[in-house]
Amino acid sequence: MPIADEQEILSGEAVAIDVQPVGFVLRAAGALVDMLISFAVFFAFVFVQLWLSNMNLMSEHLGRILTVVAMVLSFLVLPVTVEMATRGRSVGKLIVGGRIVRVDGGAITFRHSFIRGLLGVLEVYLTFGGAAVIAGALTARSQRLGDLVAGTYAQRVRTPRLEQHLPYLPPSLTEWARIADVARLPDRLARRVSQFLVNAPRLSPAARVRVAQELATEASAFVSPLPPVSPEELLLGVTALRREREKRALANADDRAERLSGRRVRV
Repeated sequence: MPIADEQEILSGEAVAIDVQPVGFVLRAAGALVDMLISFAVFFAFVFVQLWLSNMNLMSEHLGRILTVVAMVLSFLVLPVTVEMATRGRSVGKLIVGGRIVRVDGGAITFRHSFIRGLLGVLEVYLTFGGAAVIAGALTARSQRLGDLVAGTYAQRVRTPRLEQHLPYLPPSLTEWARIADVARLPDRLARRVSQFLVNAPRLSPAARVRVAQELATEASAFVSPLPPVSPEELLLGVTALRREREKRALANADDRAERLSGRRVRV
């Protein structure tokens, strides 16, 4: 997946996707907040346990059992429950603007949260975050061991709003668009043209003209009739026309599917 710049990711169709992983520093800061909350809950249990012991309301044997229960509740049950209740968020992730999602971008399930929580006891709490820091520093998406096993990562939720780079049909090509045939344009060439149009404003004038000319020369073999316009205008027109016709074809396919499903229901 090509990366256009630090603020956007482009798909194979040159569409800007507002989805980015949380950086290592922010991920560590959020994890530290969550870890402090879990330790605070654990020490609250310990304080209550000591108070009960001093009041002779609890035996030493029962105290040990309650200590283990407090550890499980604070370091496993609490993180998993909060992550499930908030659909991948926690206090720390809320602060840094992140959410735990699957590697394909989908929402996590209990299985993902439980695996992360179980391994989190080892890599976050027993090592005071040392193992998680090492794993996060060595992975591209700052994934800790629990993320690698569960197939998850921390996705940024608060991201800068990206500009939509939608192709437009130049006014000089309005009449041409009514009779033009661009269906034979190969998909790979169409993606290259789309990527050029997205990045054209960031190119130097000389490079912009050169690349536009090269792409227009390649595309002209698949465009009929060929309009007498500049190379970049041609690329804009071809891309806008293809997009509009593909959108119309998808809408027609949806209409046909709805009509067929309606007939089956009546039958």
